[in-house]
Amino acid sequence: MKYRIFISSVQKEFAEERRKLAEHIENDPVCGRFFDVFLFERLPAKARSAEQVYLDELEKSDVYLGIFGNDYGWEDANGISPTQKEYNRATELNLPRLIFIHRTPGKERNPKMAALIKTAEAEIVRKSFTSIDDLLTKVSASLADFLDEKKAFRYGPFDAEICPDATLRDISRQNVNAFIARAKEARNFPLKSSVSIEQFLTHLEMLKDGLPTYAAILLFGKKPQRFLISSEVKCAHFHGTRVEKPIPSMQVYEGTLFDVVDSAVDFVLSKINFSVGTRHLNVRVPTAYEIPKEVVLEAIVNAVAHRDYTSHASVQVMLFADRLEVRNPGRLPKQLTIPDLSKPHGSYPPNELIARGFYLTKYIEHMGTGTEDMIERCVKAGLQPPQFEQRDCFTITIFRNPEAAFRKVIAESGEANTPRDKPPHNPERHHPYPHPRRPRHSPIRPRTPPLTPPSPLPLEPPPPPAVLIFMLAMSKGEER
Repeated sequence: MKYRIFISSVQKEFAEERRKLAEHIENDPVCGRFFDVFLFERLPAKARSAEQVYLDELEKSDVYLGIFGNDYGWEDANGISPTQKEYNRATELNLPRLIFIHRTPGKERNPKMAALIKTAEAEIVRKSFTSIDDLLTKVSASLADFLDEKKAFRYGPFDAEICPDATLRDISRQNVNAFIARAKEARNFPLKSSVSIEQFLTHLEMLKDGLPTYAAILLFGKKPQRFLISSEVKCAHFHGTRVEKPIPSMQVYEGTLFDVVDSAVDFVLSKINFSVGTRHLNVRVPTAYEIPKEVVLEAIVNAVAHRDYTSHASVQVMLFADRLEVRNPGRLPKQLTIPDLSKPHGSYPPNELIARGFYLTKYIEHMGTGTEDMIERCVKAGLQPPQFEQRDCFTITIFRNPEAAFRKVIAESGEANTPRDKPPHNPERHHPYPHPRRPRHSPIRPRTPPLTPPSPLPLEPPPPPAVLIFMLAMSKGEER
């Protein structure tokens, strides 16, 4: 993730320092990876007060970086400058504050600025600088310390790092038990559901210093998106062949990685064609999706398991009229190229612990065979081979062919060339000169005999009067 730096100073006094500092942070190979910079002068004109704008932007920031010199700056009706207000607001928000003071011998400092510097010195550690180069060097060192405190420098896979602010209370007992049951059935997982959460995570190597890792939170957490909002999966369905608004159907799925994968797969399967055959040759009815379910599952699991979780982007599943695209914010491992995906290759998961979770529940085989399997299944189903691309993200494109599934179930039903499929032979129908009084009827709508109303049932004659008198007497005797 990237942290946002709010640069605060008297703009007129440090115009060049502000510009060069922003360029240095954004272009530095390390700082540029972890930080974005906000400069007020970069904002376009807005129909709001300048004070409200910069205070709102400060609230969106993660780090306050103050450059203090001799000038105090413009003062409002209460005698308070924007620099003073920004520092006070950063203090209220409890933001990390990095203060750099410009030392200029022989120049008198504004009394209010001197008071602000004295306040800052009493609250936090500040550094002084004498030139722009000196400022850039000291800012870089302070930002490196900040990243080190945040444990942003990783020496192993992302999913093996401790998830900040997470504890064992954030792990769902229900999710753990569901995983154990499924993994036991799929891979003969050794642990029982009675095991403690701590023992369970220790067995999976997802506990570090007594705290859950990102893998533990993403796979078994109660609310994974509270810690990593980009772990959601966005699904969209378009009736055409390009992205157009309004989007006919769109869903954003949250939950564990197992939840979002299952939901995304169901979303796609509910939108594509599904063909059903008959029991002509077998008791089992043949069925087929136009894109094999295994291909849809592999594409989505691949995106969720192998994505870059340090990115703010989410996995996107986009269904068009002619194709399915699954995009993930990640890159191929350096050991592989796009052509390698179409032939036997090794497995190099960037998120080893997450991949192991999917392997134990049999979502994947963890052998580097996923892309080959997708190609083979697509070709077998009568589809074009999938297309793999590395652009701003890694994209898998699966091409649709609604008729392919229909042809498959017809073939499996055994109805294509059986006598039952042929209309009964009718010599008159095939005669070149049919009888003029008996017009030829379409085989699609065979002639049916006209319906005749059923004949009425014959009515029995009424009984003679003597019988009626006898029946009446009998009924009265029964009443007595």
